This record gives sequence, C-alpha cells and structure tokens, in this order.
Amino acid sequence: MTIIPIILSGGAGTRLWPLSWGGHPKQFLPLVTERTMIQETLLRLKGLEIGSPIISCGESHRFMVAQQIGEVSNTKPTILLEPMAKNTAPAIAAACCAAIKQDKDAVVVVLPSDHVIADVPVFQKAVLTAAKNAEKGFLVTFGIVPTFPATGYGYVKASGSETDGAYTLEKFVEKPCLEKAQEYLASGEYSWNSGMFVFKASAFLDELKAHNPQMADLAIKSFEKATVETDFIRLDSESFGQIKGDSIDYAVMEKTTKGKIVKLNAGWDDVGSWSALYDISKKDENMNVIKGDDVIALDTTSSYIRGGKRTIATIGLDNVVIVDSDDSLLVAAKGKIQDVKKVAEIIKSRSK
Repeated sequence: MTIIPIILSGGAGTRLWPLSWGGHPKQFLPLVTERTMIQETLLRLKGLEIGSPIISCGESHRFMVAQQIGEVSNTKPTILLEPMAKNTAPAIAAACCAAIKQDKDAVVVVLPSDHVIADVPVFQKAVLTAAKNAEKGFLVTFGIVPTFPATGYGYVKASGSETDGAYTLEKFVEKPCLEKAQEYLASGEYSWNSGMFVFKASAFLDELKAHNPQMADLAIKSFEKATVETDFIRLDSESFGQIKGDSIDYAVMEKTTKGKIVKLNAGWDDVGSWSALYDISKKDENMNVIKGDDVIALDTTSSYIRGGKRTIATIGLDNVVIVDSDDSLLVAAKGKIQDVKKVAEIIKSRSK
C-alpha cells in the first residue's frame, strides 16, 4: 500500500516568539534536533511505502518549503500555495484533489508540520493500522494516550471495543477545565486530539460534500482552476477566497459516522510553547535546558535558555525562559510563558 503524505505548513507559531513568527514560523526551525520540524515530519515516514509528498503552505513560505523538503527527500513534492488562510479543512480538501491526481484510490496521512514524535517505530505502526482501516472507507484520527490531565488540548472519545486496531470515534471535546481533564484521564475513554488523520482522499471529499457541500465545491474548483508553475501549484484565489474557513474537526470529523480512532503512545508533543519545549528537552544537573555555545548560567535552575549570537549570563534565577534572536530578546517567568502570544500580537499591531 502506498500512502501519500499531506503536510500542513500554514501556521504562524507565535507562541514560540521571538524565534517563530509569521515570516519564519516554528516548522522551519531546528528546535528539537538538527533538522527542522517540517523535515522531521517527513523523515518520520521513512521506511514506509509513501508517494510524493503534498505540502500545503502560504505564498510567503513557498521557497523555504521547497528548500527544506528538497534537502531530505529525493522525490519532488507537490507544493500547494494557499491564497489565504482558511483553516485546515479547505487546505486538506485541495490537497486530497492533488493526491487523487497521483492515485485515484490514494490513502493519505495528514500531518501538521510542527509536531514532535519520539518513538518513530510505534508511530509508523499506528499509521499502517490506520491505513488499513482507511482502505475500508473509515476516516481515522490518532488519539494520543494522555499522560496527565492536560487542559491545553482538545480530546476525542472512543467507544466500543477495539476492532482491527481502531475504536469507534464517538465525539470531539473542546479543551476542558482541570476537573474535567482529570475525569477524562481516569476514564480511559478519552485521548488528546492529535490533529493527525488517515483516510482515502476520495472518502474525505465525499464526507465534506455531504456535510459542507459549498466548501467542498469551492475547494475542488480552487484546485481545478489552479495555476501550475515549475515548482508550485497556486490554488485559484477567487474560488478559495469564497470559502468560509473551518477546521477539519468541525467541518467533517465531528459530523461523520465513519470516524475511527487509533490510539497512539509514541512520545507526541505539539511543542506549542517554550515551556512545552523545556518539558521534552534533555536537562542538565541543575534541571536547565541550555541551547547555544555562549550561555553562562550561575545559580540558575529549572530554566530554558536559548542563546543567539551574543553572550547570555544569568545569576540566581529559577523557572525562567530566555530566548535570544537576531532582533529580539524574550525574558519570562516559565509560568507566564503562555502570554508570549500577546507580545507577538502587540508587535504585529505596531507594524500596521
């Protein structure tokens, strides 16, 4: 079975400011390994029988996508340029059209370009299990086995017994309060919503036509009327621009009766903040994560410090995040790091 990767690379990643911002978001940065996150996304499929990858991104990122994917793949990718951001469902629909052009019976694996998965063999096994279910017409999502009562993730609920490695998808749940998250964890029925999917491209389009026919029609038209260049496919802006944007969860997965869940326990993280990056990184004897050659940390503990071109010296600090870039410096208490998105919004408003 050949599986075609669809990699979504349209996000801005402002919660990792000052390194990640609109013009150079986190998927193009080597935050965890020496490879960038979009490169790692494709590389973790290595060893599986995959078709030519399809990357969906914005106009301003097209050259970064081409360069970075070209560095790790001998197969020329299909790079779809979204005229404007319309959330995940339209982007996936257009990408499914491209997949069907490769193979009318294409099974696709839809992957955000900015996740971390530590155990690649377990992940690949789950992909193959999901693909077998997808061949039967099911739309499969991966439910991340929760390790703590997270309030920052959405959840999916499984029902019934496991069949062919998958459970029936009962419902999606928004980010819960702590009490609800604790209930979900204790029940064993709920998993974190991964945002990763496997299905036949045609099956997804059929479900989109059933539940949101206008979006389906416009997304398909945007591909059919696309401008094909040497390295890129520009989706038709008139058709795509008329789409009322929505996520795949709301547009299809919450409404379909063909949903399945494959549970995944492979060291997954969406690296949504500097504190999340701290959590998954290797610590020194003082419980610090230090990146960069020119960092001096005296009497500093439980902190994330990422140096740039200049020396960073800390004295007597605990639980802080310090990130240096070419033009900005972030210094924050780790417990307040979620507010970095507000900083990025203020900076964006200044430029208008």
